[in-house]
Amino acid sequence: MQKRKAGVGFVLFIIFMDSLGFGIIIPIMPELIISLTGVGTSEASEIGGYLLFAYAVCQFIFSPIIGGLSDKFGRRPVLLLSSFGFAIDYLFLAYAPTILLLFVGRVISGVMGASFATAAAYIADVSEPEKRAQNFGMVGAAFGLGFIIGPAIGGVLGEVGIRIPFLAAAGLSAINWVYGMFILPESLSLENRRAFDIKRANPFGVFKQLSKHKVILGLIVSMIFVYLASHAVQSTWAFYTKLKFDWTMAEIGYSLSFVGVLTVAVQGGLIRWLIPKIGQKKAAYWGIIFYFIGLVFFGFALSGWMMYAAMVVYCLGGLAGPALQGIMSNQLPSSEQGELQGANTSMMSATAIVGPILMTHVFSYFSGDSAPIHIPGAAMYLAAIFTLISLFLCWRTLRSFTE
Repeated sequence: MQKRKAGVGFVLFIIFMDSLGFGIIIPIMPELIISLTGVGTSEASEIGGYLLFAYAVCQFIFSPIIGGLSDKFGRRPVLLLSSFGFAIDYLFLAYAPTILLLFVGRVISGVMGASFATAAAYIADVSEPEKRAQNFGMVGAAFGLGFIIGPAIGGVLGEVGIRIPFLAAAGLSAINWVYGMFILPESLSLENRRAFDIKRANPFGVFKQLSKHKVILGLIVSMIFVYLASHAVQSTWAFYTKLKFDWTMAEIGYSLSFVGVLTVAVQGGLIRWLIPKIGQKKAAYWGIIFYFIGLVFFGFALSGWMMYAAMVVYCLGGLAGPALQGIMSNQLPSSEQGELQGANTSMMSATAIVGPILMTHVFSYFSGDSAPIHIPGAAMYLAAIFTLISLFLCWRTLRSFTE
């Protein structure tokens, strides 16, 4: 039991450090793209969408492969390789002189980012079935904690030098790798490992395998719409707030840090208290409803303080993800957790292929000079519609499900 608790702590620290490094670079991306291309904010948002597209395609392709490899060789080597790869990649990005090389760096990031499925599988390995939803919530909290610090640091460092945040992220990933080399134990015992099957280690093979489980299939489809909706925030936030409220890099960083605080509060605290009381099903319903309300508020916001108020509601939506993951995880044995989490990460990546392009183009179209009607929050409204679709699909899947 002590080893289980220690293992959770180690992998949460790795997730925290990875999110810290990721969060550091977000506030400077609009200015970096503008400096490399000379375009305006609306056009830069489209390029930002293509950068996220490059990342997502690689994550989509490699997530089931890496998830399957972690089921065969264990979680530890995959997580260590990822941390080392992130360090090299951020160093490469720090000195990328052209937008083309920036794209190359994002491709490498996508391959390394496929290991987040392994981190989730690690959590499933060391958690009792009834505790998985709460521990998946801790994954979100660890990621959120990195977002408290990362964007704030990135915004401040970006004011000093636009490349410095990449160097800081490289250093953090290197520390993460060294930490894991000496501390991280293996979570998957030899008897729970399975042979690697290339037919299953691709996005479509994984989904075909999991489609045998009706609850898992229904919830995956529901989560697809939630993840699509999330890209209205993830892909356009820096551009939207810069255009509508004239926020600086530091102000963008502070706002994302506030999101991190809320994420930690919801996924690290509220979930652990609320899910045992109301159950995973109700937590999923309420989470999606909060996402819908928050997105509508983002679109209607007329000043910066209104964005902060909307963040509170939106981040309560964080109840949904861990609850849905917990329900799905409990449908499968330990030997298939890596495959499930690989499928989940691939699904996230698939939406990240479509989501950033869709949302940044909707934002650019309705905020540019040639827009037929000026609606900078159009992407937020579209995302709100997606959450309503997700809520319906979730309800239809779980209406006869008993925990």
